[in-house]
This record gives sequence, C-alpha cells and structure tokens, in this order.
Amino acid sequence: QVQLVESGGGLVQAGGSLTLSCAASEPIDTILVMGWYRHGKVKQRELVADITSDGRTSYADSVKGRFTISRDNDKNTVVLQMTNLEPEDTSVYYCIAYRTYLEEANPFWGQGTQVTVSS
Repeated sequence: QVQLVESGGGLVQAGGSLTLSCAASEPIDTILVMGWYRHGKVKQRELVADITSDGRTSYADSVKGRFTISRDNDKNTVVLQMTNLEPEDTSVYYCIAYRTYLEEANPFWGQGTQVTVSS
C-alpha cells in the first residue's frame, strides 16, 4: 500500500497560480509513475500530468505550457505547479501512483484536493 496525501489546493482568480504537492508514504524513487488526475467533462477522471521514476513527463493538451510536474526524491513528494489558471481548471485534483505496470490499471489514489478558479 502506498499512501498519498495531497495539499495546496484552494481558490484563485483566473490567470493566477497554485502549487499542489503529493507526499508519498514510501520512497518515490521506488515508484514507477506518479501523477495527477482531475474530474473531467468527458471522462470521469482525466490525466493532467504524470512523471516516471526516470523523469519522463506527459501532460494533457489542455495544460501544456501552463502546468509543470516534478519529483523531489529527498522529500518523497511530487509537485504540480499550475500557472495561468483558467476557470476550466476548476476540479478536484487527485494524486496517483503505481510501482509497477502491473499496478497501472489499479493505482493508488490520494483523497483529492479542491482547486477553484474564479473568472
């Protein structure tokens, strides 16, 4: 079991910035992939960004150029820096993690943190 605890959500005006953090209960250099999902308009949950243990990143098209995901192995934390936020970014953001590709279909989830962007 990997426990994930998110922090950093809140209310911000459009054009503003927020930083989300996800702290893992075990060393993240042993975790293959960590990332962030949010409730989507089409899919129940949509991928926002993820990062592999060797630093490869991927982003949803809607956040490219505005969001940056990074890993801090010393702090066992994954950080999502969100800039130029839009009202459409309003959602609950969930941290996910899986240690092997066998766990990919059923990853570990955090409890979620609310991000609200006002227009």
